[in-house]
Amino acid sequence: MPDRTTRSIAHFTAPFVLGGLEGQLPAGEYDIDHDEELVEGMSRLAWRRVATFIHLPARAVKNPPTSQLVAIDYLDLETALKRDRENAA
Repeated sequence: MPDRTTRSIAHFTAPFVLGGLEGQLPAGEYDIDHDEELVEGMSRLAWRRVATFIHLPARAVKNPPTSQLVAIDYLDLETALKRDRENAA
């Protein structure tokens, strides 16, 4: 079954928390990967998200000693982004 990865950037104006990760993450821009699989049997192309990953640390950190690709819950990410937008307003 064909798979694909789509990429986006999540921008946080304040420190935030994501379920499954310890402590707060600093404000900044984070690369996000969404792994998707093709839904078979549709009359048109449709993709289903099967995993979401965040790249740590944030993009602003130049030449980090280590970097991680961490699996996260997409709904946790959306909730954190929504809170960040509401608090910035």
